[in-house]
Amino acid sequence: MRYVVLDTNCLIQALPSRSQYHRIWTDFLAGKYILCVSNEILTEYEEILALHTSPEVAHNVVEAIARHPQILYREAFFRFHLLSDIDKDDDKFVDCAITAGADYIVTEDSHFNHLKQIPFPRLNVLTLDEFNEMLQ
Repeated sequence: MRYVVLDTNCLIQALPSRSQYHRIWTDFLAGKYILCVSNEILTEYEEILALHTSPEVAHNVVEAIARHPQILYREAFFRFHLLSDIDKDDDKFVDCAITAGADYIVTEDSHFNHLKQIPFPRLNVLTLDEFNEMLQ
């Protein structure tokens, strides 16, 4: 089973049924991979989704994630600050991936490519296209 951290922008792109990335959402719901989250990540999901949809839709999506059996909660009690110089707001995804032992961080943000240059802890970063293809 794959353990995955989804950046918020990826979740937003995976939700619409007409999206080419909708399989990412439906495969999560079908239990084909484990989504790794923290409270910080769920909070960001809800805040950003509410801006793109409505507060009710955002709440329902986050509730669906939070109550799903294929979810792994991991709170980082140590901050690694691996993206702090680039975008410290995204450190929560990196910290969650490390503490959860995630196989992948899925993101469209190019500054995550900085992680590919760090030998330890080793983090695999995939784009939406790469992850979507992996699911097929």
